[in-house]
Amino acid sequence: MGTVERRERERDEIRRKIVDAARELFVREGYDRVTMRRIAEAIEYSATTIYNHFKDKDDLLEALCHEDFARLLEALRTQPHPTSGVAQIRQLGLAYAQFGLSHPNHYRFMFLTPANHIDGHELSAPGQRSFELLRQAVQEAIDQGELLAGDAITMAQVMWASLHGVVALLITYRPEQFPQAPAAPDLVAQVMENGIRGFLAPIAAPAPASARARRR
Repeated sequence: MGTVERRERERDEIRRKIVDAARELFVREGYDRVTMRRIAEAIEYSATTIYNHFKDKDDLLEALCHEDFARLLEALRTQPHPTSGVAQIRQLGLAYAQFGLSHPNHYRFMFLTPANHIDGHELSAPGQRSFELLRQAVQEAIDQGELLAGDAITMAQVMWASLHGVVALLITYRPEQFPQAPAAPDLVAQVMENGIRGFLAPIAAPAPASARARRR
């Protein structure tokens, strides 16, 4: 490995340390309370080193948000595309929950860290595209007659909100903290099915035998 390649790899490794330390500190101590110097202390580098990679804390936050939502988007995009809109919703929901449960610290930063510091800023582009995958699946299910006609954005928000709730509980609560009994092994699937069920289009009842006879 040449000198240039080695320096580039070392730079990437330092950037990774900065990002990972910032994520953990933002979740644990809150964005407003964490300084660039605090991040530097956590990785045992000087604050100058941090500024060699990010111009300020907002720049670091933007990079962190983009990276984490890009990971989520990749997890959702790698799923096969079922022909049924409802099947696609289920698939996306399970992939979303699996991402959160497998990367709890990322999920806490993305969805459970107070967002007062990003007032006026839209969700990152990968975050927008992640939600768009769900909205498209909902619209497809509506067009196929699987779901009731309605606003696909609102319906997708309702489904996401219920799924987010169960993922947040599962990564925040210990088993003994759940009321009465630990969370059911299929709690995520049950919550998702409950969210879908409220929007399912009614199945037309078969005509009575007498009516069918008159049609002949």
